[in-house]
Amino acid sequence: MLDDQTRHNILSRGKPEPKDFPWWGEPNLGGWYTEAEVEAAVSAIRDSMDWTTGFGPDAKVIAEFEEVFAEYCGAQFAIAINSCGTGLDLAMRCLNLKPGDEVISPAVNYKAAHMAILDQGGKVVFCDIDPRTLNLDPVDVEKRITLRTRAILPVHMNGLSAPMDELLDIAKRNAHPVYGALKVIGDAARSCGASYKGTKVGAKGWMNVFSFQTQKLMTTLGEGGMITTNDKKLGDRLRNMRQFGGEQQWGSNYKMSKVQAAVGLVQLRRLDEMNAKRKEAAKRRNELLSGVSEIILPYEPRDCEHVYYVYSILVKHEWAGEGRDSIISVMNDNFGIVCSISNPPTYSRWSYILRNCQTQPLAVSDDIGKRLFCPPLHPSFNEEQELYICASLLEAIEITKNKMAC
Repeated sequence: MLDDQTRHNILSRGKPEPKDFPWWGEPNLGGWYTEAEVEAAVSAIRDSMDWTTGFGPDAKVIAEFEEVFAEYCGAQFAIAINSCGTGLDLAMRCLNLKPGDEVISPAVNYKAAHMAILDQGGKVVFCDIDPRTLNLDPVDVEKRITLRTRAILPVHMNGLSAPMDELLDIAKRNAHPVYGALKVIGDAARSCGASYKGTKVGAKGWMNVFSFQTQKLMTTLGEGGMITTNDKKLGDRLRNMRQFGGEQQWGSNYKMSKVQAAVGLVQLRRLDEMNAKRKEAAKRRNELLSGVSEIILPYEPRDCEHVYYVYSILVKHEWAGEGRDSIISVMNDNFGIVCSISNPPTYSRWSYILRNCQTQPLAVSDDIGKRLFCPPLHPSFNEEQELYICASLLEAIEITKNKMAC
């Protein structure tokens, strides 16, 4: 851990480059690019310049990207789409929800999953989370199942897989009276490349939906996504839905472009390398911050491989709310470091969710929402920048400690 003198020396030098803008908790480029991505994009554009070729919707490179991505995840099928958000919309459409049908999803979440449920007339049933992993708690999930439950929609949270085996077992044991076993749909936006019990995220569940948005672990020119599944019928339906429904069903335009897929192939080849650097960065930070009694560092279960989309810290219980907010303010005001809160319960942040969902107290989720904060972490930070972030955090904790003592 950084001692007081070292911390003072780091902070006295001032903020290292970049100096002219704040460092965001979720950096604006997650999967960084090399010349290989640039060359792939240019090649795809050049290949499309003939009027007989164009950027067509059935480009071979899109099919290749899907095939390679499915193989990487250990799934039978992958369907390339234009975003994770639209992928969640498609997932809910594939459930064919009826009014009053319920989908269980963690409250500690981004709003996209809950918006998708509401859009299809479903009822969001908020469930609590494990305070160590920040993933949904299987015990709490099972308590919330009713005869109207159709699906469980976990998030593979902040780079760590949800407990898929436990959820699949619950889904099987609590079958819907009409539709059979509940569907388990993973929101994998933040955990591409993470592992669970020897498998990659995306291998287990009815489907998993990935994001290639600019901040994510890999990105296809700033937007894009993928759905994995082992259900051929479902895969065929999704392919039709993304292309205006094929000939016999509803659909719209949810396609990924040819150039995005070409870049995605390169990013996927580099994904394990990029994630390995994230894990190394998180390990170094763990060593720098170990032993600080005011905070709890990210947790990685033995049977999982965390990829640290963000670096999730919790303050101690007595610092919930005011103490956490003080640390965030000091980090921003004194050192130009913007910590994200990824994420508080959706009903506490977005009024649309609060107005349209039935909420009830969730002890763990509400507590975590007041204790969670995420200082920026990125493998491209050099040693000076990383030390500055950690020194700033330790200084913010000391300032907050003095404030709380008054």
